[in-house]
Amino acid sequence: MGDKAHTRPGAAGRAQAADRPTSVRNVVLVGHSGSGKTTLVEALALTAGAVNRAGRVEDGGTVSDHDEIEHRQQRSVQLSLVPVEWNGIKVNLLDTPGYADFVGELRAGLRAADAALFVVSAADGVDGSTRMVWDECAAVGMPRAIVVTHLEAARADFEEMNRICAETFGGDDPDAVLPLYLPLRGPEGSDGHAPVTGLIGLLTRKLFDYAGGERVANEPVGDQVPLIEEARGRLIEGIISESEDETLMDRYLGGEDVDVKTLIDDAERAVARGVFFPVLAAAPAAPGARQGLGTVELLDLITNGFPTPPEHGTPQVTTPDGRPRELKPCDPDAPLVAEVVKTSSDPYVGRLSLVRVFSGTLRADQTVHVSGHGLTDRGHEDHDVDERVGALSTPFGKVQRPVSHVIAGDLACVAKLSRAETGDTLSAKDDPLVMEPWEMPDPLLPLAIEAHSKADEDKLSQGLSRLVAEDPTMRLEQNQDTHQVVLWCLGEAHADVALERLRSRYGVQVDVVPHRVSLRETFGGRASGRGRHVKQSGGHGQFAICEIEVEPLPNGSGVEFVDKVVGGAVPRQFVPSVEKGVRAQARKGVAAGHPLVDVRVTLLDGKAHSVDSSDAAFQTAGALALREAAAEAKIHLLEPVAEVSVLVGDDYVGAVMSDLSGRRGRVLGTEQSPGGRTLIRAEVPEIEIGRYAVDLRSLSHGTARFSRRYVRHEPMPPQVAERVKGEARAAS
Repeated sequence: MGDKAHTRPGAAGRAQAADRPTSVRNVVLVGHSGSGKTTLVEALALTAGAVNRAGRVEDGGTVSDHDEIEHRQQRSVQLSLVPVEWNGIKVNLLDTPGYADFVGELRAGLRAADAALFVVSAADGVDGSTRMVWDECAAVGMPRAIVVTHLEAARADFEEMNRICAETFGGDDPDAVLPLYLPLRGPEGSDGHAPVTGLIGLLTRKLFDYAGGERVANEPVGDQVPLIEEARGRLIEGIISESEDETLMDRYLGGEDVDVKTLIDDAERAVARGVFFPVLAAAPAAPGARQGLGTVELLDLITNGFPTPPEHGTPQVTTPDGRPRELKPCDPDAPLVAEVVKTSSDPYVGRLSLVRVFSGTLRADQTVHVSGHGLTDRGHEDHDVDERVGALSTPFGKVQRPVSHVIAGDLACVAKLSRAETGDTLSAKDDPLVMEPWEMPDPLLPLAIEAHSKADEDKLSQGLSRLVAEDPTMRLEQNQDTHQVVLWCLGEAHADVALERLRSRYGVQVDVVPHRVSLRETFGGRASGRGRHVKQSGGHGQFAICEIEVEPLPNGSGVEFVDKVVGGAVPRQFVPSVEKGVRAQARKGVAAGHPLVDVRVTLLDGKAHSVDSSDAAFQTAGALALREAAAEAKIHLLEPVAEVSVLVGDDYVGAVMSDLSGRRGRVLGTEQSPGGRTLIRAEVPEIEIGRYAVDLRSLSHGTARFSRRYVRHEPMPPQVAERVKGEARAAS
């Protein structure tokens, strides 16, 4: 954090496999879309010497794995890993997408990391989704620091951003969020804007000038000195208040000049413990320069202030049958426990799995046990198998550098794990273990798809299974009622990426069709029907007549069949045939093609022929009788109703409740939640919330979350039902 020596690492900063857990730092970058995370990663890599002056990896490839989709969308859509080396420490930088649709990639990055860098734009401030992630990190005690970017913007104000960060992230203790450095601006240009050319270190009272493209340490002069003292005093008090040395505050208030090294050491320990959150500033290097502003300070903070993997601990581990297993944190000699945090497909090497090793050592060509993550309800195949690990490598953009092994605390790519999916656990084949899964958001935006051609139909199933294996935030549904293939996504951008990957990666072209909810039909009152199936065309004929009565039953009763035939009008052997025909027609529906439910069908009478009656004839007669009864009755459409729980900031409660009412929703109640939020519970017809994932995000500016669960089917309002029936008639 202070004015330390900075030696350029060997091999152009290329980080290979770590030799001990304490020489690793795993850091995830968090921030809204456009805050500058990827640019910051590139600047850090340039400063660490891992890329050339053009910002390219020296042996080819790009700094982060921008595939064609990212180029088209002009934003990151996936987690990427950039390992660099700084002063003998391997730093695994995990760059995450900032757009809400790709929060699954963010959560994977949080799982793989031991600390987080929150990247905020001086021009745009802090958005609601970033605040929510900060709260999540706070709940688990993850160490954090804040990096302010876009200082070159005309409306950028570092002091104002400091105030916003302290207010937003500090909670009850705003003095836990304080700057370590103050930006130093150069002379105003012709546009009246003064560019940031350096930083003033508040603890060391040093000026670090980046104007020449390399960091140069100087002494502050003139009016720079008073700039330092006020901010320095507040910073020192903030650090000392979190110090483990309880005598330090008394000594400081008593007038003792606390040693700078003591302050730096205390600050680093407070950061590692997750109780002090420094604010830094950073900017990319100018063309031809070797160091971006603030990148040296940031790499120093990461290597000296952020915790080592052993300090962060290991998520809960159990045996496959659920018995807890205690492991020494991050021990390379302990039993192997690793987790697949990302799965991707490479056109040249096939499936690649990004793996974080939490315990033991993973070796190339080793046979490991793969335990599934239990997401069978999302269309994932459950598995519990042994697989042979392929080549191990450490990634840098599209270049894979081979390594022989990966120790606890480090990350690497594993080739050719054909069965392992994102979230799966890798362990020793003779000692299988399972890691507690991380929380993944429930996909709530349905995307109904059909194969574009017969050739696409043949490849669709395999393409979809690979897609959901890569992304556990997708859910694949084969709806038995509507006969639709539905891919549930987190939002429109998530859906666009899924379709593009199906096309470009797996060669499957699909058409998006309107999503249908699972409606039902029922009778509004009693009705009678006569089914007559009589055909005589020479030879063996067909003869069956049956008379039925249909009456409605309470919700959830299904279809009940009762035999009240007397005198053998319908021979005993054909009564099950009538029931079979009735039930088959009920499954097809009687009005708009939706299953018929909650009725009692009573067989009252009928006629048979000694020669021409048959099982098939009475099945047909039963179906005809049900259709005739429906023709004279009022048929109600039943729609599924979901209970929706919306967690929203108090500022948006009124707008959300009004919107739910406009969707024919019934608000059941509200309750206060921590952090100035309210939980709203309501029952809403599912047909009204098909796009609620998109609409709620817009309504709440990305700060609300919701969940849904099916409650029951209930009658649809007549005007809505008539529209649905009309659409069904038009489609047929």
